[in-house]
Amino acid sequence: MLPRCRIPSIVVTTQDGPSRIAELRALLHQANDAYYQQADPIMPDRTYDELMAELADLEAAHPALDDSHSPTRRVGGGLIEGFETVEHLVPMQSIDNAYDTEAIVVWLERITAQLDGEQPAVFADPKIDGVAMSIHYRDGQLELAVTRGDGVRGDDITAQARRMLSVPLRLAEAVTVEVRGEAVIPNDAFAEVNAQRAAADEPLFKNARNTTAGTLKSLNTDLVAQRQVQFIMHSRGAGDDLGAATWGEFCSAAATLGLPVSDLGRRFTSTDDLLAHLEAFAATRHTLDVGIDGMVVRVDRFDLQHELGATAKAPRWCIALKYPAEQVQSTLLAVNWQVGRNGTLTPRATLDPVDIAGTTVQHATLHNIEEIRRKDIRLGDAVLVEKAGEIIPQVLGPVLDTRTDAVQEIEPPARCPVCDGAVEQEGPKLFCVNAACPAQLRERLAHFAGRGQMDIDGLGDRLVDELVEIGLVQGHGDIYALTVDDLVRLEGMAATGATKLVEAIEASKSRGLAKVLAAVGIRHVGRTVATTLARAVPDFSALAAMTPEALAELDEVGDVIAASVHDTIHSLGGSAMFAALQQAGLDLTGEAGHGDADSFFAGKRIVLTGTLEHFDRRSLTERLEGLGAKVSSSVSAKTDLLIAGAKAGSKLAKAEALGIDIWDEATVQAHLD
Repeated sequence: MLPRCRIPSIVVTTQDGPSRIAELRALLHQANDAYYQQADPIMPDRTYDELMAELADLEAAHPALDDSHSPTRRVGGGLIEGFETVEHLVPMQSIDNAYDTEAIVVWLERITAQLDGEQPAVFADPKIDGVAMSIHYRDGQLELAVTRGDGVRGDDITAQARRMLSVPLRLAEAVTVEVRGEAVIPNDAFAEVNAQRAAADEPLFKNARNTTAGTLKSLNTDLVAQRQVQFIMHSRGAGDDLGAATWGEFCSAAATLGLPVSDLGRRFTSTDDLLAHLEAFAATRHTLDVGIDGMVVRVDRFDLQHELGATAKAPRWCIALKYPAEQVQSTLLAVNWQVGRNGTLTPRATLDPVDIAGTTVQHATLHNIEEIRRKDIRLGDAVLVEKAGEIIPQVLGPVLDTRTDAVQEIEPPARCPVCDGAVEQEGPKLFCVNAACPAQLRERLAHFAGRGQMDIDGLGDRLVDELVEIGLVQGHGDIYALTVDDLVRLEGMAATGATKLVEAIEASKSRGLAKVLAAVGIRHVGRTVATTLARAVPDFSALAAMTPEALAELDEVGDVIAASVHDTIHSLGGSAMFAALQQAGLDLTGEAGHGDADSFFAGKRIVLTGTLEHFDRRSLTERLEGLGAKVSSSVSAKTDLLIAGAKAGSKLAKAEALGIDIWDEATVQAHLD
């Protein structure tokens, strides 16, 4: 990220609470606009974070000043309840495609004929490879965001749009306008997401577009912020107050309002100039920070767009030139096996350096050993290389016509290349089964401290790397031995931050056995299985005493998971890890006995739906699970109880149809008291 600079003088103030809230909101709105729309930051990231924290504290102290458009509303997200279907005021149509410039010429001739021989001026914009969506503003305030869906109706993703820092919550003027555009994860952010997934032994996402679509479909709006989803405008919707006569004028007006508009659009009156621009852009598009798969060419004047009209599928007044994906031939020189958090061995190709999509590529993924065998890729082969989604280099396969007798088959390693531990194959993947493998340490520690695991706020990937690098942390238990004096010696770590981190580490000791089991990175053990294991025993010692056969009998465990749990706990590294955590004072108490006959909720399958006014959804879920309930996200015939808040939708209707008990919040509270 670019550093923020030019800190305004109003950062430091002695104003009272309400005045300071207004001042901070204005300043942070200005900072967001400068950073995301103007590419001209006005303050450092640290200052921005400090001001955001100050505003959040002030708003908590003055609840009467609540404002849904406050910059802090981007910070909190979490789970939302399903999606509502919204009908578009004007259908969101597709665009006809062209695959060469000759097709662009034919299109220009066709629309010129429709306009009685007058060739119109056209506007060319980069075609962003993202997910189409529409955003509505009423009187300058963000009112609604909707996915394209089937073109006639889409999903209400307003909660997700609020987490996109490029989307202004309010415009510079109190206008009513609908704009349409693409949601997209920038290239650097997408690479970071995949790096995190690789470290966690999770499958890599294939491309930024599909990842963006999946992120918008997730009910967890935190993912939108974590994956840095952005919105870039590409068209106008049903109506507006801007009074523009052309697309170029509309873009200028929208940018003035604070909307994210591409600055790469160009207006052309000459066919030759247009074609030259389209061809030149093909060679430079890879230098941009988002995926670009073509150029959209449209008639600039809105009145001429209206005159040209549309077919049932697409408007006649615009067309998209699609660029082909670039494939390059190289030579496979070597295969190195990288070890991830859970011990996954991933093959990485070393190639003769080649230029692809504007960058020099020397390494590419080979996915796994079975993929290598399926494609019959061999050392010394000439291979075709492509950037998957034009982001991740991958080896597509060998060029068999050039194969010689000198090539060698790729043999999977029998021992871990880092620790020399045993390697086993499970499905298409290879695993190092040594839990003490050094290559797995950093990834395991970062996962352990992360959100949703032990939730140690402030202990991120970079700090974990530094602590391991200097030797302060060499295992999970070492985290709990860190002191303020240890931390303040680190570059950039102030006493206040060190104190907060030590407090966060101390607080994590009380998370309980289920959280610890999910956090330490036992293969196949996530939140659900960890909770099942913790409910089966009074403490960790009892869990360690269970045989694989006894573990396999537990709900949702089975033979494979049981073997993984048992082997990890009783391995040399696993035994030392849990001993260190016990010695550090972590609560490893299980939940056996929770949800017994004294609890109404024991054994019940419960679904939460609608907006809960008196409960935090995550806290209520954890409380119900602590009483022995199983909280699910979907209603089925096995559901025992539906807890419905305001604006409950399809889940409520389904529960009513199935005759499932339905409670409001007051009934829940009465049973919890």
